[in-house]
Amino acid sequence: MTHIITSLCVREGSCVTVCPVECIVPGEPKEKWPWFYIDPNTCIDCGACVAECPFGAIFPESEVPEVYLAFGGEVQTAPKGTPGFEEAFDGFDYEGNPVHLETTRTLTPDEEIDLSEDIQSNYDYFEDGPGYSAQFDDWD
Repeated sequence: MTHIITSLCVREGSCVTVCPVECIVPGEPKEKWPWFYIDPNTCIDCGACVAECPFGAIFPESEVPEVYLAFGGEVQTAPKGTPGFEEAFDGFDYEGNPVHLETTRTLTPDEEIDLSEDIQSNYDYFEDGPGYSAQFDDWD
């Protein structure tokens, strides 16, 4: 089993600093792969990243909620062109560097979303997407 970073990720990045096997990478290009991804073949299922994420975006794969009940104010990201994701997000990563995402939306209190849809994109990033090669690209 692995852990999954869901679309609640806003690229804050502190999860990367605690991963003992360095299996978390930021998605690139950001327009297609807007959050961070965990390599399911390398993850040792230690859970260090879960506690480190200030946005509650990371779950053990078996616990990714099909019905996530929003508190309100959470930011959800999606690939460019996804209907309903038209807000920009501006924040900072764990080192204080600016983070800008073009395709987000803000969740409302008691809104229900299915985060289990994010599981496959985590696998796709490493099977069909750039995977670890993204580490060698010039990140924003």
